[in-house]
Formats: sequence, C-alpha cells, structure tokens
Amino acid sequence: MGFLSKLFKKDNNNEHKTGGMEDYMTLVRVYLQAAIAENAGITNLAVLPDLRMFKTTLHVPTVNNKLGVGEKKHCKKMLQDLYKTNDDFFKELDSSIRRNCRKMQDVQTYLIQFQNLTQDVMMLMGNLMKFKLRVPSFMKKAIYTMTEKTVSDIFNKNDYKDAGVMKTIVGIRTYNKRLGFSQKWITDFVFQVVMLAKKEPRPKSDDTEKK
Repeated sequence: MGFLSKLFKKDNNNEHKTGGMEDYMTLVRVYLQAAIAENAGITNLAVLPDLRMFKTTLHVPTVNNKLGVGEKKHCKKMLQDLYKTNDDFFKELDSSIRRNCRKMQDVQTYLIQFQNLTQDVMMLMGNLMKFKLRVPSFMKKAIYTMTEKTVSDIFNKNDYKDAGVMKTIVGIRTYNKRLGFSQKWITDFVFQVVMLAKKEPRPKSDDTEKK
C-alpha cells in the first residue's frame, strides 16, 4: 500500500507523487471501509486495515463513540480537495454499502467483490482502449467520451471474439449486479484513474533509453 507513509512523511523516492493514482486508490478504500464501519457498527479496526492506518496516522478522532463517522467525513474532504470528487460518487458508494454490508459477516465478502470489480475493470479497460490511452491529458473531454463508450460496451456488448475478454466481462457484470454501481460511477472512477496514471512519472529505465 504505502500511501500514508509517503503522503504524510517525507520520502526519498521522488517518483511518488502526492495526490497521485496510488493515493487516490487508497483514499477510495479508506472511504469505503469508513462507510462500512459506520453502517455495520464495526468497532474493531483490525478488520479494516486501510482505515486503521488512516485513522492512526492522521489522529482522526472518533465521533459520538461510533467508528467511521468522523473518518468518512475526513476522507471525503481529502478526496474532494485533491481530486474534486463529486457528491454522486460518494452517494453511490454509501448506497452500495447500505445494501450489501448490513452485518459483520458481509464485510470481507463485500471488500473482496469491490476489489475484484475495480481491478478487473481497470485491467479490461487498459486492454480494450489500448492506444486510445495515449491521447494527451489536455484532451479531457475526448478521453472521458472514449472511457464512457468503452464502459458502455463492457455492460451492453455481447459479441466480443476474444473468449478471455468475454469471461472477464461476465465476471464484471456479476460483481456489479451485486454491488449496484451505475455505468456513470464506473466511468468516473476509471476516468479519474486514467488521468492520474498519465501524470505518473515514467520509469527511470525509459529515461535512460532515451539518452
């Protein structure tokens, strides 16, 4: 993970960018775990490792003796300040958690399903978009439109010739049927990750080859 140690302490690795893709993914997980703690009444931080590190590193106080309330608010503000994340993004996460995490036994299943969904979506988007991802960052509207179209294909198109692609798509649809995210939420999530990935520094090996 490494987010908090890099974001809140000086790190000798200059390649890490505060507010970058790794930080975004970690903050999304922290928000997710805070919302789960609030909804399911969890008091044991050991079952929510990202939330535990976030809370202890930033010394976020527990509000009204209920874990998740203050932490969720703090994390939401960071996502809004760093990434301009809109309210609908949080509303869909909250709604998904309310439907799927009513008791402690639901938590690990939900976290695994969310991780599998987001990982499979990002992997497949990279496969399907390929060269389109090379479009310059300043062409945000074009990148968003291409992302939106590809996400729509994932959920609606059934004539992929590659059996591996189709298998991944079926898995994504199955996960999302349980989790209940809209195509707009998926599109916004992927677009944010894609735009942040474009800002990541290139590996040093690439710079060496250019010389």
